[in-house]
Amino acid sequence: MNVLVVGGGGREHAIVWALSKSPKVTGLFCAPGNAGIAQLAQCVDVKATDVSGMVAWAKEHHMDFVVVAPDDPLALGMVDALEEAGIPAFGPRENAAVIEASKAFSKDLMAKYHIPTAKHRTFTELDAALSYIEEQGAPIVVKADGLALGKGVVVAQTVEEAKEAAKSMMADGKFGAAGACVVIEECMTGPEVTVLAFCDGEHLVTMPASQDHKRAFDGNQGPNTGGMGAIAPVACYSPEVAKRCEAEIFRPTVAAMAAEGRPFQGVIYFGLMLTPQGPKVVEYNARFGDPECQAVLSLLDSDLMDIFEACRSGKLDQVDVRWKDGAACCLVLASGGYPASYPKGLPITGLEEAGKSAVVFHAGTARNEAGDIVTNGGRVLGVTAVAVDLEGAIAKAYAAAKPIHFDGMHFRTDIGHAF
Repeated sequence: MNVLVVGGGGREHAIVWALSKSPKVTGLFCAPGNAGIAQLAQCVDVKATDVSGMVAWAKEHHMDFVVVAPDDPLALGMVDALEEAGIPAFGPRENAAVIEASKAFSKDLMAKYHIPTAKHRTFTELDAALSYIEEQGAPIVVKADGLALGKGVVVAQTVEEAKEAAKSMMADGKFGAAGACVVIEECMTGPEVTVLAFCDGEHLVTMPASQDHKRAFDGNQGPNTGGMGAIAPVACYSPEVAKRCEAEIFRPTVAAMAAEGRPFQGVIYFGLMLTPQGPKVVEYNARFGDPECQAVLSLLDSDLMDIFEACRSGKLDQVDVRWKDGAACCLVLASGGYPASYPKGLPITGLEEAGKSAVVFHAGTARNEAGDIVTNGGRVLGVTAVAVDLEGAIAKAYAAAKPIHFDGMHFRTDIGHAF
């Protein structure tokens, strides 16, 4: 079958890599893709957010299945548009993708269905938000309601910092329309864990727990990023914790979405905080996390295409989803200046050598006119290694990254050891 993957980052490279192993997939395409994806699939020059353009291309080129991977096209209703055109698609419809697209919606959902999360309030008026911050004190968390590339959350250590965050979102338009409404919530404490789950609207299959490293620098310092590295599995996510999350968070969330007339089919991302009072939801996403996807899919021992089809057809309970023993580590190599401004078009060397001992997933890469692979984004590469244990996977990822070079390259040296 001909399969199109929508997106062009490290997550999409990992999905393409996994799908390329499926005997069902005879033609593999990616829009817009990147330099690494182009080694496995035919890249298509259509923007990930161009809903009508994507549907038209998929129809014209007889795609049998489309995987919509990023948050923006999901929130724009790309799955709905594809399905209406008669093209089967993987990912939640627009009315279910709102679980990520609106933090206010997700908080209201949790409150209504008694799913544990932080105490919170939603604001559309700046003065009311500032008064609430003053009243609650710090530390406190300020979140843009809409999609902000994983950067719309400020964990403020002081009241003044929280007020500045609210002003920048609501008055200064830092995140555009996404920040016109903000959610302000208590600052929870405890280890943070991501659990991704395949969903078919009714059934749910969880993946190995993972841990993203959001801050730009070692020791969890610096600004939030899209993610500087991930490990899977996570030691603090014990079988006992998993059982509790299943009963109190995962299944109730899937049931709540169905009860609201928004059945969720695709991958749901549970961002969790293991607080002293028990596991609580930090946030939901409506797709694979990045770079968690790169680590977790490296451990998958089943045909990903089978799983995607089962999620769409409501038959996830009939698929055997298996995982390899061992552990995985994804180390992100980022452009100098990221997550603020950074240059593009810088030559990358050492990729072939690195690929001998790890899988190098491309995120922000392209080919220049000379045919060389160059930087084309903030997060450039995700060097991903698997070993029998986590320490081995971490060591292997760092060793594999050593030959890689581009000017200004930076990465964290404490992936897997920061929590």
